[in-house]
Amino acid sequence: MVTELNEEELRLLRETFEMARNGETERLAELVGAGLPVNLTNSSGDTLLILAAYHVHPATVRMLLAAGADTSRVNDRGQTAIAAATFRRSTEIVTDLLAAGADPEAGERSAVAIATVFELPDMLALLRGEPA
Repeated sequence: MVTELNEEELRLLRETFEMARNGETERLAELVGAGLPVNLTNSSGDTLLILAAYHVHPATVRMLLAAGADTSRVNDRGQTAIAAATFRRSTEIVTDLLAAGADPEAGERSAVAIATVFELPDMLALLRGEPA
């Protein structure tokens, strides 16, 4: 059974993804606390976690992880949150995602592949648990 969403519900969902992009941690935490699925995805397969990681919002990433966000979700481009954070060279977010169990090899465009292709030796070392 498919349920059609009304315009108000669609607007709220679009705003939710904007909150993740903009690092509006408190507002997003309220919605997640009220029952918004923490692994909600948009039409590109991006989760709230992927968007927060890509837009470099460490507090939002930590809140989503604490709420149970799945680090293994892959978007339509084969990217995970850790791959997004690696591309953006966010040591803090990559470290948090690794601590939460994120697999740096997951996805068609994995974090390790991104670090290799874009020649990011510091990120590659972090992903492999090596000294920088």
